[in-house]
Amino acid sequence: MTQVLITIDTELSALLHQRGASVRANFESSILGRCAAGDFGIGWQMDQMDAHGAKGVYFVDPLPALVLGEGFVADIVGLILGRGHEVQLHIHTEWLEWAPQSPVGMRTGRNIASFAREDQQTLLSLASDMLVRAGAPRPIAFRAGNYGADDNTLAALAALGLKWDSSFNADYLGKPCDIQLPATQIAPVARGGVAEVPVSGLYDTPGHFRPAQICALSAAEMEAALAHAAAHNHPLFTIVTHSFEMLSRDRQRPNRMVMDRFTAMCRAIAAHPGLATTGFAGLDPAVAGGSAAPLGRLQSTPMRTYKRMAEQALATWVYERKLRPV
Repeated sequence: MTQVLITIDTELSALLHQRGASVRANFESSILGRCAAGDFGIGWQMDQMDAHGAKGVYFVDPLPALVLGEGFVADIVGLILGRGHEVQLHIHTEWLEWAPQSPVGMRTGRNIASFAREDQQTLLSLASDMLVRAGAPRPIAFRAGNYGADDNTLAALAALGLKWDSSFNADYLGKPCDIQLPATQIAPVARGGVAEVPVSGLYDTPGHFRPAQICALSAAEMEAALAHAAAHNHPLFTIVTHSFEMLSRDRQRPNRMVMDRFTAMCRAIAAHPGLATTGFAGLDPAVAGGSAAPLGRLQSTPMRTYKRMAEQALATWVYERKLRPV
């Protein structure tokens, strides 16, 4: 059985904050996915997962609370836990730029790996406490904003008692992911005192990795990659999306193509006897003990890749350039 992690990076927008949006407006756009046509954020996502018996893991970023107050964190946590899904820890350190009282003084950086290990541990500890104060269980898993973690991050997580990290994404390796693993790492692996869970994916052209993100893979590619993982006994398959990813880039309308992909992913997992969704709380750390045989990613086929490129080009015209109402 291949266990599937549907992970959702759940965060307020630093860009909207820069543009003067209120915390409520930012919450409605970034978390609820609210636009004139309705809400297409975490509530809509949970509707789809619930309809297919799937579990989601929401990596929640509490760090904007240093700027905006902690009330919004409890609002997010309550929505997720109230639906029976999982809350874990996420951090975007960009928010430190606006914090009137930063726990690391004047030091700032776009990624957590921009900081020394001691500062990383301070930030992770503070953010973890914020989630607990908001009503979440003590987090046991983490993903860095922008995948911008390094080996110091893993050591800091281990020192705080977190068991899992999912910041390794081969598409971001060296830009800005600096965890020292090879791009070919597929299975969970013990590193730095935690179990590293790489973001899954496939090769869309020979040797070119494309991550298993809802906005990055077509429904056909995602289904094929999931089936490949089950057929080859991959212990885990990790999918990524965001709380706001069902909207167009300008956040003004739903992106029906991405929404259809999310629903198709849930349907494909539910229909496959070799796949089952899980959360980190249900994972055995022994899954990071190493695979008995080397694992391989799904290889590219020109037709599958070209179809996705054509689909994305059409969706860009329809949903991003306002050619017609949706």
